[in-house]
Amino acid sequence: MTTRSTLVLLVVGAVVLLTGCGTNGGGGTTSPTPTGEATVSGVYFMVDTRAGLRLARELRDLPGEDPAQEAVETMIAGADDPEYSTPWNTATQVLGVTREADVITVNLSGDARTANIGAEGAALMVQQLVYTVTEAVDRDATVRLLVDGQPAGELWGAVSWDEPVGRTEPLDVRSLVQIDTPREGATSSSPLTVEGEAAAFEATVPWRVLDDAGSEVQSGFTNTTEGQTFAPFSFTVDLEPGTYTVEISEDDPSGGEGGPPMTDTRTVTIG
Repeated sequence: MTTRSTLVLLVVGAVVLLTGCGTNGGGGTTSPTPTGEATVSGVYFMVDTRAGLRLARELRDLPGEDPAQEAVETMIAGADDPEYSTPWNTATQVLGVTREADVITVNLSGDARTANIGAEGAALMVQQLVYTVTEAVDRDATVRLLVDGQPAGELWGAVSWDEPVGRTEPLDVRSLVQIDTPREGATSSSPLTVEGEAAAFEATVPWRVLDDAGSEVQSGFTNTTEGQTFAPFSFTVDLEPGTYTVEISEDDPSGGEGGPPMTDTRTVTIG
């Protein structure tokens, strides 16, 4: 008789294996090209939504010579947005990030094997790392994970990472609404420009601005450049000096039947 825990293991493992691709032979191993200049890249964290855990992105400055390694280190260290989280053990060290053809290899210390998370979260941890490092290097690449220089194999009691893994379809793993700028805790002048991405019903993204007491001061909606797929949006809002929370959300034609709409927020100070 198959137990419930075994079924979860098999299903989640299949998700990871289905997103994997075969290894590529030939060619020498090379590191990502150092730039020597600050690089802005998206680093992915987790957020709880009506559809369970999803990936959410923060734009971060990676000032060193190896943005791929710094992106992974930032992912492990945690988000600036208090609504985002990372389940990776913060003691984990990034021992190296290299690239051979279209495969990026990430080598982490043994602390990476320790995570207090269920099967759903374990599968998303794989994609969190894949999205983060491919955003810094090449979104079309696949990712191989080593732990202390050896193939990762079984991880967190829920998934196996034996082959290079690519990005899962964004609609399946990302939060459907995403603010990129302003960044969390930023100071700005008025008018404030808000930019991001959303996979929006009929390309419509409702927004509102709350003051530091939680009262709504302005609201409206903006449009993405394309509906039902991740596409950019932008809007501006005039605000008096003060501290505000900008919130965007899904447009909800179901009237709440599908659960609370996904949202994203940023706290910003208008000087």
